[in-house]
Amino acid sequence: MAPRAEPTAVVGWGSLNPLGVDADSTWNAVVAGRSGIQVIREPWTDDLPVRLAGCVPTGTLDSLSPLLRRRSDRCTHLAVIAARQAWAMATPVTTGIDPNRVAVVVGTGIGGLATMHDQHMHLSAGGPNRVNPLTVPMLIPDAAAGQIAIDLGVLGGAHTPVSACASGAEALMLAQMLLNDDRADLVLAGGSEAPVNRLGLVGFSAMRALSTRNEAPDQASRPYGQGRDGFVLSEGAGVLALMRQSDTPEGADLGWLLASGSSSDAHHIVAPEPQGLQASRAIEDALRRADVSPTDLCGVQAHATGTSLGDLAEARALRRSLGSAADHLPVYAPKGQLGHLLGGAGAVESILALQALRQGVMPGSLNADPLDPEVMLAVTNQGPVALPSEQGKLLLLKNAFGFGGHNISLVLAGSRPAPHG
Repeated sequence: MAPRAEPTAVVGWGSLNPLGVDADSTWNAVVAGRSGIQVIREPWTDDLPVRLAGCVPTGTLDSLSPLLRRRSDRCTHLAVIAARQAWAMATPVTTGIDPNRVAVVVGTGIGGLATMHDQHMHLSAGGPNRVNPLTVPMLIPDAAAGQIAIDLGVLGGAHTPVSACASGAEALMLAQMLLNDDRADLVLAGGSEAPVNRLGLVGFSAMRALSTRNEAPDQASRPYGQGRDGFVLSEGAGVLALMRQSDTPEGADLGWLLASGSSSDAHHIVAPEPQGLQASRAIEDALRRADVSPTDLCGVQAHATGTSLGDLAEARALRRSLGSAADHLPVYAPKGQLGHLLGGAGAVESILALQALRQGVMPGSLNADPLDPEVMLAVTNQGPVALPSEQGKLLLLKNAFGFGGHNISLVLAGSRPAPHG
């Protein structure tokens, strides 16, 4: 039997994404039912088959120094701002922690894609002398974690899981492992991605992964919807400040990561295993490590990207792992509003999941109506669903899956869990 993990407290968070420049504005946009997807009206998109995406609001990066903005990629910019938000929020309960005991775990699916694209263009147009000497440190995937450690002066290790769209959720799993292994007392964990550029849109479009609804951007991302035709590429970052339960003052938590589960499909580099067999293993691993059953859950936050194969594989996995509980557990699919933040998705969405538990409501799943008849789940396609107020400890399952068959499932809680033991 898998050992039970010590619950991990969330004591701060930061988020910026197409719906908001922090966690509160993001939540308000979600409950208002707004979409963050828009048509990109820049000349570089004129010849592209897909011209829609989710972009962080203009002006968000203004707080960064010109030097940092010049010497790092947009992926890093977004991550640093999210980390600063989480760090500031956590300060009241982290004062006095040794910087040697503060770690950073920030994942990404790609890293500095814009830098890679821009510098290749410079090389092609002007030769070697036109290439920025900082190209490599700007584009490497671990740049965001490294810059956060530099920016905040924390010395407990900087780590970068690169597991495609599961990267942000895997960062939370690794953070909990660092805390449980007593390698850190506080971990800033999450993910960041900035793929909305010519290379990103062309690359995903060429593999027919993206929705082509350029004329109706707010209806393009349709997770679990019958008419879905692919996901919508988005940018953003989310970072959570995590501590051990035993170190967290009473009432200081914003929510809890109880346990994490993982598996790999070993099936195909892009397509999921169609029956969701290994995704089920990740779900069941998380439930087992949290020592909870499907009937203890109050809801599910799905990965649900809006691709035909991926949505069905996850739906089958949830039905298999949750059994009869899947008949009534509300399932929320946030990418209908956010689009797909790739490596940043797991962290940004986990913050939304914890906010849902705190507010006692599962948001509606935008564009999931009409529901694909093969998705036999209680998707919130008709609007928000109130969570049971009489249940003292609200628990939620959150999934994140990535190209290459990476499967991560998290069990999150919205109130202080029972003592570890």
